[in-house]
Amino acid sequence: MGRPTKEELELAIRKAIKLREKGEDTDFVGKALLNHHYRLTKAENVISAIHHYLRSGNSTIEHARLIKALENWDKMESDDAEHASFGLD
Repeated sequence: MGRPTKEELELAIRKAIKLREKGEDTDFVGKALLNHHYRLTKAENVISAIHHYLRSGNSTIEHARLIKALENWDKMESDDAEHASFGLD
């Protein structure tokens, strides 16, 4: 399976937003796409921070950025768990 182009992804995200706004996302495809796009962006930030840290010779600044990226990931995971426990969407 190929990766969507930037234009294809932007179009899909716009359509997913419209589905959610109009209440027409009966199969939760829009919700899933938006959630996965958000999570992928966070994961890419962590990976980028790891690469910068490893290339920097273990710089303390890059280490701090890596820790911050991991904390943001953990917060997202925690927020998702809390949100799910209330049964909200």
